[in-house]
Amino acid sequence: MTHPFELHKEIEIAASPEDVWEALTTGPGIDGWFLGTGNEVEPRLGGRVRISFGDAGAGGSTITAWEPVRRFAHRGDPGPDGSLQAFEYLIEARGGSSVVVRLVHSGLLADDWESEYDALDEGDLMYLHLLAQYVTHFRGRPTTAVTLYRGEEPDREHVLGRFRAGLGLGDEVSDGDVIVIEPEDLGPLEGVIDFVSRSIIGVRTDDALLRFLHAPQGVAYLGHHLYGEDVDAAASAKAWQAWLDRAFSEEAGDG
Repeated sequence: MTHPFELHKEIEIAASPEDVWEALTTGPGIDGWFLGTGNEVEPRLGGRVRISFGDAGAGGSTITAWEPVRRFAHRGDPGPDGSLQAFEYLIEARGGSSVVVRLVHSGLLADDWESEYDALDEGDLMYLHLLAQYVTHFRGRPTTAVTLYRGEEPDREHVLGRFRAGLGLGDEVSDGDVIVIEPEDLGPLEGVIDFVSRSIIGVRTDDALLRFLHAPQGVAYLGHHLYGEDVDAAASAKAWQAWLDRAFSEEAGDG
C-alpha cells in the first residue's frame, strides 16, 4: 500500500532569479547542491531529468512545468513498489536583490512511510539550504561529491554525538559557530556551522559544503560537496573515510 504525501518549504536567497534558475534546471547547477554529480536536464516541457544518487545509481523523471526563471517541476518514474516523488519549484523575485524559492514535494510513499516522511521533511530543509549556500557562495564552480556511509548505526543521538566529537563540538551546536576539522591528508579545514537540525550538522568552508547526518535506515552518512578545478576525488574520499572511521572508533572521545 502506498501513502500520498505533500510537503511545502521555502527559503529566501540573496541572488537573481536567473542564478537560481540555473542552479535548479541545469546538470552542473544541480550537481552543486543536490545528491550526487552527473545530473542531466533536457530543458523543455516533457524533457527528461536524470538525478544522480551518488554510489546508489540514478533516477529518472519527466519535466511537468517549464517556465523559465519562474516555475520548474518534474515527476519521478514510479518505483517497483508504486512509490514516486515529484518536485515543484516556484521562484519569486523580491525587490531586485533576492528571491523566494518555494518547494512543493509530493508523491507516494511505501513500506515504512512515516519514518520516510519525517526524513523527507527534514531533508527538504537541508537541500533548500544547500541550494541557497551554493548559489550564494559557490555558483559556477566545478563540483565533486563525496558520499560515505557507515551502516548499523540505529541510534541517532549516538551518531550525532560521534559527529560532534569528531568536529570538536560540545552538546550545544549553533549556526555561526567557527570550527576546525582535521581530516587526514587534507590539513586543517576552518569552517562555520551553517545548518543544524535534529539529524544533521552542516559546515561551510571556503571550498566545500559538508554534511554530517544520521539517515533513518540506521546509517551514519557524510554528504559533501567540494568545489574547485583541482579536487582529487579519490584522495578526498579516502581522507573523509579515515575521519569517519576515527570518529566512530572506540578511542574517539565523547565530546
